[in-house]
Amino acid sequence: MYYELYIDVLFLVNFLMDYILLLVTKKVLKFPASHGWICLGALAGALLTCLVTAIRIPVTFIKFALFYTLVPAAMLFISFHVRSIRSFFRAMITLYISGFLVGGIFEYLNQYVQVGSLFFALAAASYYLASGVLKMLMLLFHFGEAHCHVTLYIGEQCCEAEAMIDTGNHLTDQTSGKAVSVVTGKIAKQLFGDELPKGIRYIPYHTIGKGRGVIPIVPIDRICIDGEEEQWIEQPVIAISEDSSFGNEYDVILNPDI
Repeated sequence: MYYELYIDVLFLVNFLMDYILLLVTKKVLKFPASHGWICLGALAGALLTCLVTAIRIPVTFIKFALFYTLVPAAMLFISFHVRSIRSFFRAMITLYISGFLVGGIFEYLNQYVQVGSLFFALAAASYYLASGVLKMLMLLFHFGEAHCHVTLYIGEQCCEAEAMIDTGNHLTDQTSGKAVSVVTGKIAKQLFGDELPKGIRYIPYHTIGKGRGVIPIVPIDRICIDGEEEQWIEQPVIAISEDSSFGNEYDVILNPDI
């Protein structure tokens, strides 16, 4: 049995769907990726799909492996510049789940997909529906944690870092009444150098693993939070942890009250 395949249609459809799936992944995982990089990732995915389809590969397993590993991996690396194995697998799982959701929407509305004028409308609707469902799933599995990209500023110094918004962080500066976020010693060194800044105060804290203690806090000029929308926090207060790292993926624990 033979099928007639139009490579230009295959490319356009794959480009649009890959773009939607990458947008869903960005929205759910809060990757700091621009639409330009997402377009490049979708373009790479569409080109590789057409290439793998056009090349004769006698072993079916190899072709399937290229379709389901090489193509999505290239899309993720180009779009989001993932730097760790954990981030890559989280992004890959999110991409696959969003693909199943979008595919289910189109399968359910198959009779309307055939109408060209409704194709883009269905694509937009599938994006919002799939991203909404995935965000609910992420809330269930992360138990109040979310990740984002932040930039901290003090004077002429600034540094970028990955952050976790932790609903368990209730640190508050009793003097100013402001919510306190926590940074690692590595981030503090990038901001302040080898010497701690003037005006440092200490507040008590309590954690499950380390018990009670005191931690130094200091105000900085601002924090830029790059999530679904860019948010600027003026004159925030940060605490400096003794830990050099909180994990493989983040160096800042944001207080949700900010």
